[in-house]
Amino acid sequence: MTDIEQHEMSPDDWDELNFPRANVQGFDDVVETAISRRGFVSGVLTFGSGAAVMGTSMLKGTSAIAGQTDRFAFEQLPIQTDGTVHVPKGYTWDVLVRWGDPLFSDAPVFDAQMGVPTQGSDRVFGENTDGMELFSVGNHQLLAVNSEFVNSKENLAHTQNGMPTDASDVLRLQNFQGVSVMEVREAETGWEVVIDSPFNRRIHHNTEMTFDGPAAGHDLLKTDADPSGASSFGTFNNCGAGRTPWGTYLTCEENFNGYFGATHEPILDDVTAAGYARYGVPTKVDPGRYNYHGFDARFDITQNPNEPHRAGYIVEIDPTNPDSTPIKHTALGRFKHENAAYALAPDGRLIVYMGDDERGEFMYKWLSSDKYVPGGDTSTLLSDGQLYVAKFNADMSGEWIALTPAATGMSPAEIAIFTRIAASKVGATTMDRPEWIAVNPTAVEGYCCLTNNRNRGIKPNAGGDDTAPNGPNPREANNFGQIVRWRPSDDDHASGTFEWDLYVMAGNPNTREGAYQGSSNINAGNMFNSPDGMQFDTTGIMWIQTDGNDSNEGDFAGMGNNQMLAGDPVTGEIRRFLTGPNGSEVTGLTWSADRRTMFVGIQHPDAPFPDGEGALPRSSIVVVKRVDGALVG
Repeated sequence: MTDIEQHEMSPDDWDELNFPRANVQGFDDVVETAISRRGFVSGVLTFGSGAAVMGTSMLKGTSAIAGQTDRFAFEQLPIQTDGTVHVPKGYTWDVLVRWGDPLFSDAPVFDAQMGVPTQGSDRVFGENTDGMELFSVGNHQLLAVNSEFVNSKENLAHTQNGMPTDASDVLRLQNFQGVSVMEVREAETGWEVVIDSPFNRRIHHNTEMTFDGPAAGHDLLKTDADPSGASSFGTFNNCGAGRTPWGTYLTCEENFNGYFGATHEPILDDVTAAGYARYGVPTKVDPGRYNYHGFDARFDITQNPNEPHRAGYIVEIDPTNPDSTPIKHTALGRFKHENAAYALAPDGRLIVYMGDDERGEFMYKWLSSDKYVPGGDTSTLLSDGQLYVAKFNADMSGEWIALTPAATGMSPAEIAIFTRIAASKVGATTMDRPEWIAVNPTAVEGYCCLTNNRNRGIKPNAGGDDTAPNGPNPREANNFGQIVRWRPSDDDHASGTFEWDLYVMAGNPNTREGAYQGSSNINAGNMFNSPDGMQFDTTGIMWIQTDGNDSNEGDFAGMGNNQMLAGDPVTGEIRRFLTGPNGSEVTGLTWSADRRTMFVGIQHPDAPFPDGEGALPRSSIVVVKRVDGALVG
């Protein structure tokens, strides 16, 4: 495989190629272990007539309730396999903003074949939209949007292979990623970005940041450019998002490892080498995914071995103040953050749920020491508290294990920087790529998309932890994914224990048998694979977005393009609402202040979406409305 082919791979496939796991678990042993440990034949999961049926002990509340009123205000959309967006009858959609659209009047004009030049590339909307949140400030509506990564061939169309050839190329890629904050408004002609709004801002790979929490100032964060270890530049691979109750935006750094590389054989101390191995930081002398390190010494681990320790955090941004400095909260841990979902305990303490999006990694919870008081001091709520990791038990119970020095043998700073290693030490449950987490606003419960894990039962994770099928991850070689739900004890998200079940197991009842057909709320009409994004609306309906195999062939026949579905947590019913164009992931969801508009992200579509034949493909945010003007979610 060439360097160019590696460059075009997904981050997960790239990690798998460059950091292969040992094959230590045989398939037959896995199946036998799964049956004996999970009690599949004794009622937790039963197989009958070639179909997988989830027993009541695993899937609670997913059978239709007699007399339950249909809570969905739309008829299910059929699968689609074409190059555009589809919504149900009675709804409309339009494009709000595309990669390269201006946020300021001095931005360069987007070229349909060449994109945007380096000069001014920090004045336009970023590429590959992902998590987003909307904030209201008086009469202003501010949309904060992540730009997760770049499609280098489109961004660097002047090169033969999409790899940077000089520092200007690197700067262009750096500018297209990060976060866009922009004012939006609904005009007579529809929704639009307010060009030159004083709130508009681009935050990218060179924006000044500051650290707080236990790792701030630690030796492992110090570099020649920052001998204090207290400040940083840039936020990387911004995937999912979240918000705080005090009105700030949380952007989550995910696959940060692929931005670094080595120009010479590095000499690393044992601690750094172990951390690199666990987080997938490449040490080979080659161009890597982006070749930043070929032209920007900050990303060359030979010269700056601590620089990777300064990425992989949750970053807080104040969207109302374009002059504010974003904060990297080390207390929330360093891993491949997907998103951040908050809840408040009855006593006012803040909870933040987080997933580590890699095969066989873990799910986490942050609990603040201080209480949130509206209008009060919030400066300690994301820096002073306790980080926990989840352990799911076979009896449908679970516990949050505190990552403390006593439990891990690590200092607070080491726990913050090498959180994965700390979680492995306490025996946390390996998960099938925990992605977006959402908290139900109408019930005391949380949900996590476990998108897929082809290595389940086949290979251990990067830390060598056991990945045999377990409670919420019951299928080996899991290419379909599932959604786990937990209910904290005493209706208190601060509780150290919980009960869990599975809301849904995705699958294909047309082509597969047994558990791979999916749970009882999956059928030929609504099936999907790889649940990824997830948000609740104010009524308690769950919106599920997918990022999976859209070949519509083999195991995935009948699933069509990636999509957004609505799920009812009470009845378990799931219904398809929106489909994206070929090649795209549907990701990121928020609502206008009046709840009459949905903002939905379309990431990495195939050409020619949305501009038409002959134009570069452009990730976009689309707006969805009801024809009758009623609330959408």
